[in-house]
Amino acid sequence: MSDRVTEARLLFDCERLTLARRLRGLRKNQLAQAVGTTPTAIGQYEAGVHRPSEKTLSRLAIALGVPVEFFHAGRSPVTLDSAHAHFRSLRSTTQIERDQALAYGRIAADIVGALEDLVEFPTAELPERPVPPDEIAGHGPVEAARLAREALLGGGGHPVPHMVRLLERNGVIVLVLPPSTERVDAFSIGAHPRPMVLFNPAKGDYWRNRFDGAHELGHLVMHADAEPGSKVIEDQAHRFAAEFLMPEDAIAPELPRTADWSRLAALKATWGVSMAALLYRARTLGIMKEVTYRNAMSTMAARGWRRQEPGPPKPLEAPTMLTRAVELTAASGTDRDSLAERARVTRADLDLLVPPRSRPTLST
Repeated sequence: MSDRVTEARLLFDCERLTLARRLRGLRKNQLAQAVGTTPTAIGQYEAGVHRPSEKTLSRLAIALGVPVEFFHAGRSPVTLDSAHAHFRSLRSTTQIERDQALAYGRIAADIVGALEDLVEFPTAELPERPVPPDEIAGHGPVEAARLAREALLGGGGHPVPHMVRLLERNGVIVLVLPPSTERVDAFSIGAHPRPMVLFNPAKGDYWRNRFDGAHELGHLVMHADAEPGSKVIEDQAHRFAAEFLMPEDAIAPELPRTADWSRLAALKATWGVSMAALLYRARTLGIMKEVTYRNAMSTMAARGWRRQEPGPPKPLEAPTMLTRAVELTAASGTDRDSLAERARVTRADLDLLVPPRSRPTLST
């Protein structure tokens, strides 16, 4: 065996094996089959009970698509699990899928850490306005959204011009997850050196994506100490997003009492939210009666507008902060291969999370 494998075995970190397995979306039995061992053996390696032989370590590296150095101890101490992340629904995705998405968040932390040694990022300064996790009908989310608008937008009732750029300007790391995680909805991580918002790679809806961004901002502002996943917590984030993107004082006079589709289309273009969101906002503010709202939604369903609303599509708001940071490091002599080595991630995973501009990406 080579000196690299010998060194990797001596420096083996069991947590890095777990990270690599989750990154590839594999169960222990699947990885065991790929390397010719047993699920019990994989579990013992990951628990630190036994250390894999040099031959097994080489097979693990090949099966997981990482260099053997990936398993070295001494990586940054950040750990991410479901207790740190606000997933939209714990019922619609499997634990394997959530673990994979979190594993990408974990290596993104390594990439950011390497970049912060070379470039300066905006200071992460989000307002905090905790809302009790059992507050069902209170005004906490609305007050939190108004506080956030004042802190991040300087107040006023104007539309939010660019949700992703607003997050990045305030030090939030924004990423689009790789296609392998398409079943995982947008989620956020607050218990981290920097807050992160990770978007679903399969969504092509500009208006829904903006609402997702505001929803995750709500979690970062309100739920630093809240246990993720409850229906009440998610409802609070929805109410925050509605007020943040469509402040009541500004939008209430503009919302129609009936399903005026031309009016709704104009408001959609102005405020950057869907017609469905506008209808729901009109209903929750008491402007539109319940029966009118239900009839309007039935009409949207019958016309296929629940899947795709009328009007030309718009390109998604794309994160650019990490891409620009990588370009700055390249201009100063640290290319992508060197950056991946600094971050101790694979070049392929770096390119998945921070695609070069020469490759197709979401439009800005």
